[in-house]
Amino acid sequence: MKYEVVMGLEVHVELATNSKLFCSCSAKFGADANENVCPACAGMPGLLPVTNQRAIDLGITAGLVTNCEISPVTTFDKKNYFYPDLSTGYQITQLFAPICTKGYVEIETANGPKKINIKQIHVEEDAGKLVHEPRTDSSLVDYNRASVPLVEIVSMPDFRTADEVIAYLEKLRLLLTFSGVSDCKMQEGSMRADINVSVREKGVETLGTRTEIKNMNSLKAIVRAIQYESARHIDALETGYETLVQETRRWDDNKGESFAMRNKEDATDYRYFPNPDLCPIYIDDAWIARIKQGLPELAHEKRQRLMTECALSEYDCNILTSSKRLSDIFDETMKICKNPKEVSNWIIVELLGISKTDNTAMDDIQIDCAKFGALINLVENKIINRNAAKDVLLEVYKHNIDPDQYVKDHGLGMISDESFLQDAILSAMADNPKSVEEYKNGNTKVIGFLVGKVMKQTGGKADPKLVNELLVKSLA
Repeated sequence: MKYEVVMGLEVHVELATNSKLFCSCSAKFGADANENVCPACAGMPGLLPVTNQRAIDLGITAGLVTNCEISPVTTFDKKNYFYPDLSTGYQITQLFAPICTKGYVEIETANGPKKINIKQIHVEEDAGKLVHEPRTDSSLVDYNRASVPLVEIVSMPDFRTADEVIAYLEKLRLLLTFSGVSDCKMQEGSMRADINVSVREKGVETLGTRTEIKNMNSLKAIVRAIQYESARHIDALETGYETLVQETRRWDDNKGESFAMRNKEDATDYRYFPNPDLCPIYIDDAWIARIKQGLPELAHEKRQRLMTECALSEYDCNILTSSKRLSDIFDETMKICKNPKEVSNWIIVELLGISKTDNTAMDDIQIDCAKFGALINLVENKIINRNAAKDVLLEVYKHNIDPDQYVKDHGLGMISDESFLQDAILSAMADNPKSVEEYKNGNTKVIGFLVGKVMKQTGGKADPKLVNELLVKSLA
């Protein structure tokens, strides 16, 4: 408890544009290596960059949802350094006039709300990707990602714990996905974080020696890296065995350790200078107003609306707004089925249960919401019972079948004929006299067992609510 960990984050978020930042090549993830490359983004001489306006729109959006000031004039600069994944030998970024400054994001911590201040947001081009081949001791370069537009969100050193870092990244993910800035899929590299870590004695104002852990794209790995690096700093300060230096480190998740990559450069080492090939961009109030007017409902706003207008529990609302895709599924399904509680239950219990078994992330769930809503209506209208509907949902999810036709083709219609059910109930009672006796002696829980026997006799097609009512009458 003698020391305090101080951290700042640089979060790189690829923007949801169709094309790259300065050329018309596709910016989509998943193409074959070097499929989306042209002479411009490959850095061939004589080709001039042209700024993608959509990227600037999304940069402004990122600033608005993080409470930033939008710069009236923003410019691009050249950041010079050689690395194999930068074919030009420099990166086009923003240093002197970033698009957004002086913002904040409020997070929830164990001690209540906390404001994380944002120094700036700047638009820049991504670098390519190195693919290391250990068998031949070589590295290959895929330039598909080169010049894909991203924003870098630079925080102030306001973090003190790993929990605060995770809360901030989760909040950023929700803000940026719900506003359409990015899909923020860490597993695809569209959201990555550099963690700047330093340690100082409590009460001391001066920051300790800073190390940067690069390109973290897993929340679990980020927690482990912070814990390891903090302990390494404290051990160095306590024992003097290791001299801390300002450097960039990489995290090896398999070994659970960080390793030095290179000395941490200062801004002067990059020889920044204004990019003469790109004109300044003037952002007036009308432009900002247009972006602001087009902002969709954000996660925290939707959470509050669902609680008040739809009377959903806070627990349900937190789950439904924890993923943009899940939120969209709720909205689309509600167009068909107007019962918010039922739609919520089917999503949270049944759909998420299937996706978990299928090992599919919330953001990647694919289902026809019109068919999903129609299926819920079949249960609401007592056409089929809930058990049968669960089986039909699996077919909708896996094979996109039409639920109405599937129910007809497989004879899944619910049995509500009381005389037919009464015969099945009497048969179940005759076959299970001990359970009948237990019920009459006060063990009302046994009713569930008897309902199950009737359901089995009817092939799972009976109306379970009606079966329960008829059983209670027969056992009286």
